[in-house]
Amino acid sequence: MYKYYAIAALVLVLDQWTKWLIVKNMELGDRITIWDPWFGLLSHRNRGAAWGMLEGQMWIFTIVTLIVIAGIIYYFHKEAKGKPAFGISLMILLGGALGNFIDRIFRGEVVDFVDVLIPIINYDFPIFNIADAALTISVIMLILVMLKEERNEKKKVK
Repeated sequence: MYKYYAIAALVLVLDQWTKWLIVKNMELGDRITIWDPWFGLLSHRNRGAAWGMLEGQMWIFTIVTLIVIAGIIYYFHKEAKGKPAFGISLMILLGGALGNFIDRIFRGEVVDFVDVLIPIINYDFPIFNIADAALTISVIMLILVMLKEERNEKKKVK
């Protein structure tokens, strides 16, 4: 079971390394265009939650994140045995949660840098980072795992 923690560590290291690169090599507000105009790196800071909500409420993020981390570890050890997809999902979630938590504790803000424009609807997606992407991906994975488990349970009942 503990080998799964390497997944969380990989997400965390990748997140913190990319944020370090942004902070070290770019000034706040600098943008590096990768695929004009749809994709680039934009040095940005966020003192709130997703999309800047609850800015300046660090105590809320600290409490909620500690509860989430404890919950992830608890569910991992209680429910993920013999369920690799569930375990992987939880560890990606843990890595993402820890990545932004570390930023909030040591920087007082989260470093965001992925800037995406969705051309079909001309929507400038909120700037995000590796931890944010990991959180989103893990939640989607968890939903899919739960739907699959539910479907399997219904098949057993029939």
